[in-house]
Amino acid sequence: MAAACPPEFVALAERLADRAGEIVRSHFRRPAALDLKPDASPVTEADREAEQAMRELIRASFPDHGVIGEEFAAERADADHVWVLDPIDGTAGFVTGEPVFGTLVALTHRGVPILGVIDQPISRERWLGARGRATTLNDAPARTRACPDIGRAALYTTGPEWFTGPDEAAFRRLSGSVGLCRYGADCYAFGLLASGFVDFVVETGMGPHDFCALVPVVEGAGGVVTDWRGRPLTTASDGRVLASGDRAGHAAALALLAGAEASS
Repeated sequence: MAAACPPEFVALAERLADRAGEIVRSHFRRPAALDLKPDASPVTEADREAEQAMRELIRASFPDHGVIGEEFAAERADADHVWVLDPIDGTAGFVTGEPVFGTLVALTHRGVPILGVIDQPISRERWLGARGRATTLNDAPARTRACPDIGRAALYTTGPEWFTGPDEAAFRRLSGSVGLCRYGADCYAFGLLASGFVDFVVETGMGPHDFCALVPVVEGAGGVVTDWRGRPLTTASDGRVLASGDRAGHAAALALLAGAEASS
């Protein structure tokens, strides 16, 4: 059995989320300059300031650890332990005043996520998952729900426009088979899944900073999260992510994504 995530790492993850939350709250629903990155995704000073603050805390606490973040160049990415940061996952929601974005903090060991935090700094909801411990929402247990009937399931994704080519066809098979399909929420949807309000979250085009924190949170709540071929997620994964509340539902959803007939 893999060793539990050390408590000092968990404590630092909470401190990182606390510091980022202070910064993000100070910028929320206030006039701010919006820049576009080369991939046309939005970025604000709040993103940059929050990530820089988290990086400084990591350097001070564990200088031998690496850092991969969304806004700045990687540091020691080949280290055994690497923190993976997304200061505002859902910047489009943040800049339009919608409080369902989140700060993502992850720790990987040799590319495998072992610790994750989904922090919503406005509602002050924090999901925390780590290897060797159950996921919590604000220190209370969080649990996924089973999906006995995929036709009655609730599915979230950021938006249908993210799916193109074969990915679009795969998404349509899955979304057309569930009872309810909702858009938006970004990482917050994975928190809702971990708390038993959503059955599936499916995404494509994600980077490690988007999904690494989600893995320990979902798994520690009793759920399953893999790529679209059912393989465990690592920092080298292709960005296609499926999270489910239970294994039977996950198998059914994977079959639909692959083009096979599914049942649950």
